Amino acid sequence: MPQENIVTRFPPSPTGYLHIGGARTALFNWLFSRQKGGKFVLRIEDTDRERSSEEATRAILESMEWLGLDWDEGPYFQSRRNDIYDAAIEKLLSIAQAYHCHCTTEILEQKRKEASSKGLKPKYDGQCRDLGLGPAPGSVVRLKTPLNGVTQFNDLVKGPISFDNEELDDLILRRSDGSPTYHLAVVADDINLGITYVIRGDDHVNNTPRQILIYKALGEPLPRYAHLPMILGPDKHRLSKRHGAMSVLEYRDMGCLPHALLNSLARLGWSHGDQEKFTREELIETFSLENVGKAAGVFNLEKLLDLNGWHIRESSDQFLVKELTPFLDRLGLENPGEEMLMKVVAILKVRSKTLVEMAEGARFLFQKEIDYDKKGDDKFLKPNVLRLLEELLGELEKTPEFTHTGLEKTFTAFLEEKEIKLRKIAQPLRVALTGKTASPGIFEVMELLGKDKVLERLRRAITHIQTKE
Repeated sequence: MPQENIVTRFPPSPTGYLHIGGARTALFNWLFSRQKGGKFVLRIEDTDRERSSEEATRAILESMEWLGLDWDEGPYFQSRRNDIYDAAIEKLLSIAQAYHCHCTTEILEQKRKEASSKGLKPKYDGQCRDLGLGPAPGSVVRLKTPLNGVTQFNDLVKGPISFDNEELDDLILRRSDGSPTYHLAVVADDINLGITYVIRGDDHVNNTPRQILIYKALGEPLPRYAHLPMILGPDKHRLSKRHGAMSVLEYRDMGCLPHALLNSLARLGWSHGDQEKFTREELIETFSLENVGKAAGVFNLEKLLDLNGWHIRESSDQFLVKELTPFLDRLGLENPGEEMLMKVVAILKVRSKTLVEMAEGARFLFQKEIDYDKKGDDKFLKPNVLRLLEELLGELEKTPEFTHTGLEKTFTAFLEEKEIKLRKIAQPLRVALTGKTASPGIFEVMELLGKDKVLERLRRAITHIQTKE
């Protein structure tokens, strides 16, 4: 049995940036095509000339590239494909599946009012349907929709769906300005590009019968349809910015890893047993339309951040160095080189949920002069620890080996001599060296800072405490 030809597509409209819903649609199409050895096509639906922008187009492409959702064909731009749409319309006219309509806007508005006053659905009544009219200034082209019967399809997520044709009117294919309508352009494009699976949000379910009728009128085989459940916020209302929903690039800028966002998106309406955490390779291996649920997916920002922390911990240090560098640059911190950064991420990855957190956590290492957190300063840099810090400074000046092991030896001897526990000195020292009350282990911090910087910061803290006496 020959292998099925799989071609999916993602057709964003560049009237805004790529958000969660669109990114999930792109991901599901990409996963399905990658798993099946098929083809993934990117098409930019920029026929809305007033609202489309080059900036939004660039942002969509940048988002797709950052997520790693590589496409096999495209990007195609609908604004450059009018010849395809014109050819489809002319074919429909030539086989009497479409017709020219001369009804003016005023006439159509009057018909709508009359239908509404009679309690009827305000749809076009087909006045020009059988008049055999030709083109004229201000005229449109309409599809000859079947007057009765049903249009049905088996949705791969929702199951069988049907619509009564009498509920559908003769939809416009070409506007009075000569431009194609959305439904005509989508179908003509999908036929031209050989799309076999249309995987999209369930807000498109009502568009499907209209598009199926265009396919049938053209005598073309139908793609298979899968409509994905909508995405809700934790309060079960439609996802919006108040739930933390942002554009893909905003998640990148807040320090999310691309594969963590993909992991989170995949779980919005799809499941694989009880598994929550997936690598990109696992998603490709396990994804199936059969496991896309009918119920809405719930997006939770906290869950995304937890997943992001897990993906950070699972990532290689070398990968994290590359990802972290722009965030250090943003803070105006001098890049200490890959060798030093490898040590930094190895220590900070276990306690960072985002790359922003990791960069902030590394700030004290690369600042020439640190600021003390006020609460930490007031609580720990007090005159009662002054003598201990002064004596510790003397011991550290004599420490020959400024490594974790060497520092541990120095501290063990110092604590035994003073008959105190590490906690007595650890927090004052942490604030002195980092400016904060939370940091990686104190020996790790000191090893990363190096002897000269540790001694310099400790002397500064001692002077700072002396001014409080």
